Amino acid sequence: MNKIVLLTLVLSSLLLGESEIETCKKCHPLIVDEFENSMHRKSSIYDDEIHKAVWDMHPAKAKDNYVCADCHTPNAKNEQEAKKGITCSSCHTIKDIEKHASVNKNIYNKDAKTFYSAEAGRESEKVIYKKESSWFGLNKTTVGSPYHDIDYTNKNYYTGEVCMGCHSHRQNKDEFMICKTSKEGAQNEQENCITCHMPKVDGTATTIRETKQHSYHGFPGARKDPQMLSKYVELDFKKSSDGFEITINNKAPHDLMLHPLRVVELRVNLVKDKKVTPLKSNSFVKVIGNKEGPSMPWLANRVIVDTMLKANEKREISYSDKVESKDKVEVQLGYYIVNPKALKKLNLEKNKDAKSFTVLKQERFIVE
Repeated sequence: MNKIVLLTLVLSSLLLGESEIETCKKCHPLIVDEFENSMHRKSSIYDDEIHKAVWDMHPAKAKDNYVCADCHTPNAKNEQEAKKGITCSSCHTIKDIEKHASVNKNIYNKDAKTFYSAEAGRESEKVIYKKESSWFGLNKTTVGSPYHDIDYTNKNYYTGEVCMGCHSHRQNKDEFMICKTSKEGAQNEQENCITCHMPKVDGTATTIRETKQHSYHGFPGARKDPQMLSKYVELDFKKSSDGFEITINNKAPHDLMLHPLRVVELRVNLVKDKKVTPLKSNSFVKVIGNKEGPSMPWLANRVIVDTMLKANEKREISYSDKVESKDKVEVQLGYYIVNPKALKKLNLEKNKDAKSFTVLKQERFIVE
């Protein structure tokens, strides 16, 4: 009887977004606090104004066919559930990834009580909740979680393949590739999507079994905690005969920015005797569209321009400005979430996040 009641409570919490979060927080308070501020949690049109701005222009909206649901509000059966965006169970119940040309599909485990996870040294374990006793009941211990079983055997959670249901690629109806992530980023157990976007941070993963560290569930990226990803970009300076060069080293296994709305910008100041002179900035973009010019993704059939920094690319940017000993060169590499040229079309001119320039990396070099 107790098992039936427990299973009923677990299933109920998985079906109701807020109840699920409250349930998870009982054992994973640090993780839930991180997750609550993540773009996974705020993936729906109710929390993400930029996503809503794009959806408001989509032709499928008139038919009330939310084609973004599979990734932005997975498993939501009504508006109230959709407002919760991506939930804990959205990711931890993905059994496998079904590959398709247009977009991949997540295959979910039908047993809602089984959650998948990854932990080094436990790759062959499945932990089922149980209470054990010894010494005639005087010594009692608990194994596992009272809310779900834990399956550590799913290889997809060690390679980052679990992310590829939503983050692999997307084609539109004309079979034009809107965006694509390199497959190499989801194959290596040592370095992959998860090790970059869910790095190990201090604090226990659960209150049931104390650990020194846990995987960060804030999901750093262009929208949240970009400073955690700054280590994957390096800036360098070299004096030349007719000026100087700035080298940008993108150490990520994919383009520096994947979304076609993003714009990366290199800003450089030359400081001579305390006089600061801003030099011409350099932008890196991938603009998609059609024969009429830049367009929304569902209307695009070609790449108009692509200067985005590629996977594992080192790019040298030359400046013809003369520099002398003790001059200083201040360098900033940052980005816009939304291309400034698209703000008006998307009615995002008053949106602070859309307009803001975010610094990803900055360095100050002294000329020798």
